[in-house]
Amino acid sequence: MGEERAVQERILLSGASGMLGTALSVALGARYERLRLVRRAPARVGEIEWHPEAARPIAQVDWLEGVSAAIHLSGANVAGRRWTPGYKRELVESRVASTKALAEVLARLQQKPQVLLVASGTGIYGNRGDELLDESSAVGSGFLADLCHAWEAAARPAVDAGIRVVHLRCGLVMGKGGALEKMLPAFRLGLGGQLGNGKQWMSWVALDDLVNVVWLALMDASLAGPVNVVAPNAVTNAGFARALGRAVRRPAVLPAPAFALRLALGEMADEALLAGQRVVPKKLMDAGFRFQYPEIEGALRAAV
Repeated sequence: MGEERAVQERILLSGASGMLGTALSVALGARYERLRLVRRAPARVGEIEWHPEAARPIAQVDWLEGVSAAIHLSGANVAGRRWTPGYKRELVESRVASTKALAEVLARLQQKPQVLLVASGTGIYGNRGDELLDESSAVGSGFLADLCHAWEAAARPAVDAGIRVVHLRCGLVMGKGGALEKMLPAFRLGLGGQLGNGKQWMSWVALDDLVNVVWLALMDASLAGPVNVVAPNAVTNAGFARALGRAVRRPAVLPAPAFALRLALGEMADEALLAGQRVVPKKLMDAGFRFQYPEIEGALRAAV
C-alpha cells in the first residue's frame, strides 16, 4: 500500500461534497490521491483544513508541495436564496476571496501544480437574448456577470506564477442533485412549467459530460482560460420545461409568471431565472470533445 501511494499523483480538491465534487471523487478513483480542502477540523485521511479569509489560509501548506493539479469548486449556491446585501457578500467571499486565497497559496509553492481548474458559470455573459456566445464573447452586465468576472480574475496569481488555469464556465448541470433536484417535485406532480415567457435560452450540460470535460482539462495542456462547459444544443426555457415534463411523464403547462418570480426572489429572478445565454462550447468542439448527451431529452432521461 505504501509503495502504491508513493507513485500516485495527487490532486487538490475543494468543494468535494458538492454534486460535481462527489462525482469527480468517484471518477478519480484509485488513480489519484485526493487531498480535500475542508473548512473544519479534518475528520478523514486526506482532508486539509483551510480558511480562505485568514492571513494564512492553509497551515499545512507543505502538504500541497508536488500536487499535480488543483480543482476549486467551492462556493455558496447562487440560487440558494434571495440576493440580500448580506447574501451577495457571501457569494462574493465564497467565490472570489476563496479563489484568490488558493491561487496565492499555489503560486508560492516550490513545486507548483501544472494546472488549476476553477468553476465559473455562463452567467458571466449576462442576459444576451438570441446571441450565440463563445469564449471570445464579451462579459455581460449585472451582479451575476460581475461576480463571475471577478471570480475568474481572482485566479490571476496562479497564472502569473506559470500555472495553467482553466475557468470552467458551466451551464445548468443535469444530474442527480443540484438545480434539477429542486425542480423535480413540482414537475412530478404536474405543476411544472416555463418561467416567464419561456423564451430565454438555457445552456446546460449533463453531469457525466461535465466530469469528462474536467478529465480533458486536466490532461490537455492546450486548454487554458475560459472554457464553456455546455452541451452544443442550448434550449429555450419553454423547451426545457416540455422536455422535463416528458421525462417524468407529466404535463408541464403551469407557467410561473415573471412578476411572481420577481416578487418572490427580487433581483435573482431577473438574472438567474428570466435571463438567458445561448452559449456554444467552441473550445471543447475544437479540441474534439464528444458529448455523451448532446440533446436535452437524453440528458434528462438519464438524470431522472
